[in-house]
Amino acid sequence: MMETALLVIDVQMALANEDASGTERSCPEAESNIALLLEKFRSAGNIVVHIHHQGTDPDDPFHPDAAGSAVQPVAAPEPGEPVVIKTGSSGFVGTTLQDILCKAGVERVIMCGATANHCVESTTRSAADLGYQPIYAADAVWTYGITGPDGVYHSADQIHSVSMATLEGEIASVKKTQDILRM
Repeated sequence: MMETALLVIDVQMALANEDASGTERSCPEAESNIALLLEKFRSAGNIVVHIHHQGTDPDDPFHPDAAGSAVQPVAAPEPGEPVVIKTGSSGFVGTTLQDILCKAGVERVIMCGATANHCVESTTRSAADLGYQPIYAADAVWTYGITGPDGVYHSADQIHSVSMATLEGEIASVKKTQDILRM
């Protein structure tokens, strides 16, 4: 049986605050699906690794001294679950994540958290480059709408869909939470 780890990425209060401000986002069920994945992995005794972003600019809502850097209760680490702190996009760059996974014999990683097109996608791409088999939990990630440099607005649902489309097949296997729970 392939050793699998759940990577819970950037489920922090800065994003909950963004949601509370009314910012358009995709996948409103993401946090409840993250809770389901956590429950399954914990009850099976599987590996759960939490990846948290810390901004280096004191004005960054993810700065360690900012309230936004706190973890959302739905994704709070339990005792013994490793927590990796990153300052960039990928959970692998400049962190101990690869060492943690190697020591545990992990070959496959389930990706969930935020945001779909930034840190989750970046960590997924790094995982594939490092030889892991990533599974991107399509309905356990979310993102926000953005305006491109050409002035064109792209909705949160469009960005979410494009993120899944660019990963599927070549980089990762994109699956819904219920399909992952049946694995």
